[in-house]
Amino acid sequence: MTVDLLLGLQWGDEGKGKIVDVLTSKYDIIARFQGGPNAGHTLEFDGIKHVLRTIPSGIFHGNNMNIIGNGVVIDPVVFKSEIDGLAKFNLDLKAKLIISRKAHLILPTHRLLDAASEASKGKAKIGSTLKGIGPTYMDKTGRNGIRVGDIELEDFADRYRALADKHEAMIAFYNVDIQYNLPELEKEFFEAIEDLKKLDFIDSEEYLHQAQKAGKSILCEGAQGSLLDVDFGTYPFVTSSNTTAAGACTGLGIAPNKIKEVYGIFKAYVTRVGSGPFPTELFDEDGATMASVGNEFGSVTGRQRRCGWLDLVALKYAIQVNGVTQLMMMKGDVLSGFETLKVCTEYNYKGEKISHFPYNIEPENVTPVYQEFEGWKQDLTGMTTYDELPTELKEYIAFIEKEVEVPIKIVSVGPDRKQTILK
Repeated sequence: MTVDLLLGLQWGDEGKGKIVDVLTSKYDIIARFQGGPNAGHTLEFDGIKHVLRTIPSGIFHGNNMNIIGNGVVIDPVVFKSEIDGLAKFNLDLKAKLIISRKAHLILPTHRLLDAASEASKGKAKIGSTLKGIGPTYMDKTGRNGIRVGDIELEDFADRYRALADKHEAMIAFYNVDIQYNLPELEKEFFEAIEDLKKLDFIDSEEYLHQAQKAGKSILCEGAQGSLLDVDFGTYPFVTSSNTTAAGACTGLGIAPNKIKEVYGIFKAYVTRVGSGPFPTELFDEDGATMASVGNEFGSVTGRQRRCGWLDLVALKYAIQVNGVTQLMMMKGDVLSGFETLKVCTEYNYKGEKISHFPYNIEPENVTPVYQEFEGWKQDLTGMTTYDELPTELKEYIAFIEKEVEVPIKIVSVGPDRKQTILK
């Protein structure tokens, strides 16, 4: 019996979907433990690019089971669209995909609330994806939410109406110009609920408990990144769930002492979407090159990602909080062609050099301290072994390993599942 965990160590978009896809053949069960449809996991193989929003990244593999855990929030409309998009691949979703009854539902009015709240903030906006994630988690912690299991109850429509009416009153309170046709949105919602009912709902904590007793291997899949964790991220510019390792326990009902390996995914540089502090952000040609070569646009939102040099202060913090045992470095190929690379090793924090991640990393408090490395010219995308990699890249990897004290086991050199080098 094995329970391993895979999560992102930066501000999301690290390439978790690809690595789950690469690792999936080793596991009987792939279980998504938090987040909502603002998280797009991109998988690329056989010349086709797939973007999964809610469905775990193991769905394209053989006989494994894919679970949407209780920590996830589900938009039935987006979920239906995702399933419709998979229809042409002849996947037996009924046999391969199950959903926790305790997962919360995103209502149409959650999305409207999200838009109203963000509009009311003006320049102080968080940078929400406007998918209704935050308001849904607010209802969850406020004990107002509607869960997947409620769909099976006779009074589901009444429960829906009561919460939607409450949301409309809240939208009016914000006093912003939000145009919408709720009856039309609700028609789409309830049609999607009927599609959702075609899948099996389970008590996922019991299912996973029995799976562990039966010796099944489980990979827990996170969304977003550790620096967006609602407790440990750059608050308030964070997501609304626990993206760190602890979230796998609460988001699936798996005990902490059952988790063995914690795989941490990070880019060879750093990106961030939306608002919030970013100490190593680049506003020059280097940043523009990273964005262009790395195709740094959100797989769900289409928003351009901000780019910057690798931040080891932040990376060590994420490794520490998650108890990472193995690292996977993504997008090393994007850095090919840079004459010089920089890595942030410390912060100048209020006039003092520090190597830990402080409470506040706003630019008025934090300036990165860099160490420079020689770049490489070679195209990495066709390389298949670690020995083939340029000496400069190997030195870059060795430095990171020494600083963070965790081995890098995988180096990704392209988006396709075959462009993955085991070290």
